[in-house]
Amino acid sequence: MSLTNLTPSQLRKAASLVEKIEKLQNKLNELLGAPAAAEATEAIEAVVKPVHKRKKISAAGIARIRAAQKARWAKVHAAQGK
Repeated sequence: MSLTNLTPSQLRKAASLVEKIEKLQNKLNELLGAPAAAEATEAIEAVVKPVHKRKKISAAGIARIRAAQKARWAKVHAAQGK
């Protein structure tokens, strides 16, 4: 499954799982004294990419969309004789 198709709640769950994995990996490394923690962290970060915020429409853009929609409905109502 692609990360771009995940819902926000699924992404939050994935992020919390990544944090749990990192904590457990750190505990394991403390017990074993292994220097491979950086490699494990890099592998996890490669899987979970940051989510980009959606672009917002400006007020002027929304006004243009509303005006165009009103014009379309006026055309429909005029054709119906209302």
